[in-house]
Amino acid sequence: KEVAMLTCRSDYAYGKSGSSPKIPPDSTLHFEVEMIDWQKEDLSPKKDGGILRNILQPGEGHATPNDGSMVDVHLICEYNGKVVEERDVTFNLGEGIESGIPQGVEKALEKFKLKEKSQLEIKSKYAWGNEGRPDLQIPPNSDLIYTITLNNFEKLKETWALDSDGKLEQGKFFKEKGTNYFKLNKLKLALKMYKKAIEYLEFDSGFVEEGEIERKALLISNHLNCALCLIKLQEFTEAKEQCNKALELEPTSEKGLFRRGQANLFLGEPEIAKVDFETVLKQDPNNKAAAQHIMVCNQKMKEQKAKEKQIYANMFEKFAQKDREEKDCRFGWWTGKSVEVEKMEENVEEIENQKELKLKEHREFIKQMKERKERLEQELKYKNLDTNEEKTEVATGDNEENKSEVDNKTEKEGGGGAQEAARRDEDAGGVGTGRA
Repeated sequence: KEVAMLTCRSDYAYGKSGSSPKIPPDSTLHFEVEMIDWQKEDLSPKKDGGILRNILQPGEGHATPNDGSMVDVHLICEYNGKVVEERDVTFNLGEGIESGIPQGVEKALEKFKLKEKSQLEIKSKYAWGNEGRPDLQIPPNSDLIYTITLNNFEKLKETWALDSDGKLEQGKFFKEKGTNYFKLNKLKLALKMYKKAIEYLEFDSGFVEEGEIERKALLISNHLNCALCLIKLQEFTEAKEQCNKALELEPTSEKGLFRRGQANLFLGEPEIAKVDFETVLKQDPNNKAAAQHIMVCNQKMKEQKAKEKQIYANMFEKFAQKDREEKDCRFGWWTGKSVEVEKMEENVEEIENQKELKLKEHREFIKQMKERKERLEQELKYKNLDTNEEKTEVATGDNEENKSEVDNKTEKEGGGGAQEAARRDEDAGGVGTGRA
């Protein structure tokens, strides 16, 4: 708890006006100040105290690194009061995991100025989480202290600072990075790079003719690549959104239709998914993956209908049972086995009328529900007939059609069920180009 004496000239205090009645104009003031407590700067995204900064040496200027910047830092990592790591490292901000940098350090570096030295208190969820770092003898769920010095950085140009050619170049650059990470099965980093490419390509009216054609094709490819990564990461709703964006630009895209079908199938919407797979099959009748997924959709739809039928059957039985019980009730206490009658001397006629009206309403409801049940059974019967016809049309007699696209090494998208179909993409090693 530091105590200090501060002397303030009048122009830094109350100036010519003073503060009546105790402080006259043009007064120099002396303050005794005691530091009781203070809070470190919270740099965590949700302001949950997960990343706290204490500046040890202020930086120079006002510029700070942005996502994608090349940074050169010196770091010291402490666990339980012991230094477990000290080194100089250069990496691209946003890809620090490849250089053994936790996300908490990366988030904090976006606020650093050149030559700044700060101490960071990082909670485990922004450090190495439940995996820990066995190579550094850091157990799971450990909080860490990092001392970071930002020696140098090269800021990545923002989208608004580039012309159309520059944006196109950056779009290609980040797409290639994403593809390289995809090949290594580093899906989160690949997804991040594809999204970065989209940032440079999404909004620009300055492209003309050939440049616009190339921009559009590159943008579609990156949306489709994002969808593929998201399906593999089981983020099906966002995958569907990425497919929709690609299909807005190219409504007939086989990859866009196929991957949206996959996403809908995983989201429990086989009827909607089937429409996309059928469209793919119309465009390319030889697409075995689409044909197989249609059969998967038919099976899922059949299972859903069976569940609905059982639900309705149970519902009908409950109402019928209630109707039977009410027929036996005689204004007494219902025990579940017999009726104990309590005679009523007043308003018997009114009560009988109310009972008759209620029974009439229940009978009408049961009648409507039975009619609906019959309609559903009839629809299911016709659906089964249609399903048998579709299976006959798509069946080829070749057992290879039931294998996945990855196992067959075909040039078609998908195959082997919805999950296996998501395992490859021609544009990752050609991700996002060519046919579906």
